[in-house]
Amino acid sequence: MARRGGKGERIEPSFGTGRGGADLRATREDRPWVRVAEPPKPPKPAKVRRHEAAEDEDPPARGRRQPAGRRDRDDRPRRRKRRGFLGTLVIWGATLSIWGLIVVAGVVAWYAAHLPPTHTLEVPPRPPNIAILAADGTELANRGDTGGAAIQLKSLPKHVSQALIAIEDRRFYSHFGLDVVGLARAVVTNLTNRGVQQGGSTLSQQLAKNLFLTPDRNLGRKVQEALLALWLEHNYSKDQILELYLNRVYFGAGAYGIEAAARRYYDKPATALTLQEAAVIAGLVKAPSRLAPTRNPEAAQARAQLVLAAMAEQGYITEAQARTARSNPAQASRAIPGGSINYVADWIMDLIDDYVGKVETDLMVETTIVGPVQQAAEAALVEALTRGGQRYNVGQGAVVVLDRDGAVRALVGGRDYAQSQFNRAVAARRQPGSAFKPFVYLAALERGLTPDTMRNDAPVAVSGWRPENYTRDYRGEVSLTTALASSLNTVAVRLGQEVGPRAVVRTAQKLGIGSALAANPSIALGTSEVNVLELVGAYAPFANGGTGVIPHVITRIRTTNGRVLFQRQPMNNGQVVEPRHVAMMNAMMNQTTVSGTARTVRLPGWIVAGKTGTSQEFRDAWFVGYTGRFVAGVWLGNDDGTPTRRLTGGALPVDVWNKVMGEAHRGQPIVDLPGNWRSYDAPGRILPGESIDQPMTMSRIEPGGQRRPRPAEPEDRSAVVRPQQGSGFLDRLFR
Repeated sequence: MARRGGKGERIEPSFGTGRGGADLRATREDRPWVRVAEPPKPPKPAKVRRHEAAEDEDPPARGRRQPAGRRDRDDRPRRRKRRGFLGTLVIWGATLSIWGLIVVAGVVAWYAAHLPPTHTLEVPPRPPNIAILAADGTELANRGDTGGAAIQLKSLPKHVSQALIAIEDRRFYSHFGLDVVGLARAVVTNLTNRGVQQGGSTLSQQLAKNLFLTPDRNLGRKVQEALLALWLEHNYSKDQILELYLNRVYFGAGAYGIEAAARRYYDKPATALTLQEAAVIAGLVKAPSRLAPTRNPEAAQARAQLVLAAMAEQGYITEAQARTARSNPAQASRAIPGGSINYVADWIMDLIDDYVGKVETDLMVETTIVGPVQQAAEAALVEALTRGGQRYNVGQGAVVVLDRDGAVRALVGGRDYAQSQFNRAVAARRQPGSAFKPFVYLAALERGLTPDTMRNDAPVAVSGWRPENYTRDYRGEVSLTTALASSLNTVAVRLGQEVGPRAVVRTAQKLGIGSALAANPSIALGTSEVNVLELVGAYAPFANGGTGVIPHVITRIRTTNGRVLFQRQPMNNGQVVEPRHVAMMNAMMNQTTVSGTARTVRLPGWIVAGKTGTSQEFRDAWFVGYTGRFVAGVWLGNDDGTPTRRLTGGALPVDVWNKVMGEAHRGQPIVDLPGNWRSYDAPGRILPGESIDQPMTMSRIEPGGQRRPRPAEPEDRSAVVRPQQGSGFLDRLFR
């Protein structure tokens, strides 16, 4: 309160700054802080050294509240000291993270720079597949790098794609190309087990690797794989990626794609795969070679169990379905790819460029092959070589069956394709022996002789070369029919000399022999080499009335969407043999199957003609026979040219022919061979010594195979000649 001074004056309290009085006015720091216009700043006082200022300042009164600004300045060093370790840790952590991101970004940028620009990036075309179809449209084989055609996802059973997703990428439809959860789990598992136990690749990453990258396992490839997976996810739908994957992934045993795998392991299209089969195939992705059911069925089934369990866990199938599938495991259809149809497929692949040029898309090649006949030809050849191979010392063979117009109905190029892919029906050239003699006799008929023309079966010599019959005996005067049916060498050589070797070569060539033929006296005995296909084709004019043929196997080539690239048109190669000469040849070669070297032929109800052949030292054994419907030829021998153990054309080759042609003629209406040569108005002129007193007609094989009494000559050994002493090329040839 106020005190009173002298004379009763009231003295008011004073807060002045008088002597010793404290300045109690509120300072700016003591006022509530409000942004107001600041007064002009007074001029800065002269700098005072720290120790001088400290002497002028009063120490703060005990208990007095310090100004806020002064408290902050005083406390700052103490707070910095208190947060030093944590702050440093945070700062260093942030710094390292930033640098880590920079390094990762640099690595990604480096490897991304080595990828093609995204605007030029595209999924490479799938290697084309060539499906080879039989005459009835059934699939016979596939050729191409993939081994199977591309399949649309919508055509597959759902359990096929579900099995793959369940075991390889369960979050396929939810991730963006990289499965972060799966990758983290794989990292943890691998670190825990101190080794690579799991991978974190998605189906998109695996597809990117298959499409664009090499199989190297390194950081750079994994980075590029991830980038390309993101590109795939950006440009394709999930179903498109899955379809690409199913058509590109390797499933082992040379099978790329689900279709190839289904046919390789289960001999069925992918659209027909069962749940068990789909589980096995899906399980192959991890280790195709090791888990292949044809190689390791136990491991394949164990892996399939895991696939089924994963499918049940993820709800694709029920537990009951999984148990049923486990109790009925899938069984692979075969262990080794093989079959004689592969000889046909290889031959077609050699021809296809001539028809359509470079193959750039999946193709369907329709052929003339008849499945049952092909199978019968393969079985007959294998059975004959198994039964008589050791006895006759023969290891290989080939079979060709043609329609009368040249269409190949069956072609077997060897005993076992899996062991040898060399096609002996097309690529091998062997001496035909006496199977070449029909061209010699045809050349003689075209010079005016007839089947009744008589010639002397007696020793003959040509420039020091003295061929003889196998039995070393001679019959004297015989008809051309008897000489051909009994395959007498001396008569064939005499006819060859009459018409001239060049005429024999021209006759063979116009009927379809394309191999080089040497125009020398020995050509009459079949010393020039030919292949099975051309020899059988050259017999076809006898079966069809004299029209030349070109053996062919392809009828049409089209793309999978139906665009036709090639269509075979009917061809007329012209008349290469006059009809009356065809009739004469048929009459003579019919007698070969009735009373001659091929009398063991059995084809009930049909008139059959043909000719056996045996080359020098029994190296080759042949039989080419025909009806009015089909022509078939069989060759047996050894690849290295070693002699057989006296195997002739009338033995095993005829046995194979009987079985093959029996199947080929099953259900076919009977067709007779063309013509009766005696009905023509202008038969060949009759030469001295000819006899036409015994009319000759072609003989039909009766049911049960009843035959006329057999002549003395038991087998066709006539092509085997033994030269007498002499000199010159022919002696050296047959020595």
